Amino acid sequence: MSLPSRLSWQAALALLLALLAALMLPLLGDGSAGGATWAVFALLVAAVALSALPLPSGLDGLVLFAGAHGVAWLLIGMIGGHEGAARLSYFLMLAAAWLLAWRLVTVLSGWKLPSRGANALLRVLIPTLFGAWVLIIWEAVVRGTGIPFILLPPPSAVAARIATSVPVLAADVGQTILKSVAIGYVIGCGAGFAAAVLADRFLFLRRGLLPVGNMVSALPIVGIAPIMVMWFGFDWPSKAAVVVVMTFFPMLVNTVAGLSASGHMERDLMRTYAAGYWQTLFKLRLPAAAPFIFNALKINSTLALIGAIVAEFFGTPIVGMGFRISTEIGRMNVDMVWAEIAVAALIGSVFYGVIALVERAFTFWHPSIRGG
Repeated sequence: MSLPSRLSWQAALALLLALLAALMLPLLGDGSAGGATWAVFALLVAAVALSALPLPSGLDGLVLFAGAHGVAWLLIGMIGGHEGAARLSYFLMLAAAWLLAWRLVTVLSGWKLPSRGANALLRVLIPTLFGAWVLIIWEAVVRGTGIPFILLPPPSAVAARIATSVPVLAADVGQTILKSVAIGYVIGCGAGFAAAVLADRFLFLRRGLLPVGNMVSALPIVGIAPIMVMWFGFDWPSKAAVVVVMTFFPMLVNTVAGLSASGHMERDLMRTYAAGYWQTLFKLRLPAAAPFIFNALKINSTLALIGAIVAEFFGTPIVGMGFRISTEIGRMNVDMVWAEIAVAALIGSVFYGVIALVERAFTFWHPSIRGG
């Protein structure tokens, strides 16, 4: 196969951007890049050329990985200490590296590995690479354009703040996540599930409770939180109460819908076996409703975290993620604010991922899981 026919459009466009950047050298306006400029150019051209060769399976991904991330590492390394000095050629080379990373993700997405564990690892690697390149571009653009850190700190500054503030962050996580979110989530989801079963059993509850639930679910957090603080005090119970309100109705609505998911033929079959309401519920209708219930649990995993953090803006002890965000933004410690946001996002993603794994274990029979 000829070289041009194997050259992907991402690699071809990356090579074109690199050639344009070479015509507009240097990469930094103060001329401080030195030999690193040609190292960036040579590494990118070599990665493009090697990716066009008929390489063995797997080696093409390794070449693209080394080329894209090597160029990014050199670009970020050369801009350190020279913030705001980047020229257009610098950003063209950054865009070329991003195109190679795009090609890398495309190649990885087409892989079918023989091991089930390896395929699972690959499904984790692809979004990890995507997220890493969001951080790489963020770092390079902020430092290259010289955006003041007080407006938008780069990821490296946020990571450094996290490393030096572990005790404070741990205390905030313990207050917000382990108390407000965890307790409110369990109570809200449990109460919503119980109410859904009762609403399914008694028609008057379904007709009366669901419209009220839709109305309450539309209430803004900023309106509920001050009221809960007045009712339950400034400590974590008031934040847990906000989480209960936010998680109750999504669980109620999804569970009621899920309990209606089983077909009439299956219900008729249960009747022929003389099964009562509760037997039909536990053996047929709840298993059929499991995807809906887990969908509510995943939705509530993010709602609970948002509700607890926002509720802490309206009164809390001198600890908590929401308290820290509102306090540090007033002190213009924006890196600490982003550190709290990053920790909250990480915990929320892990929480969501754990529920998704439990869902796969319990609903392995569902077509959406078998097809994955």
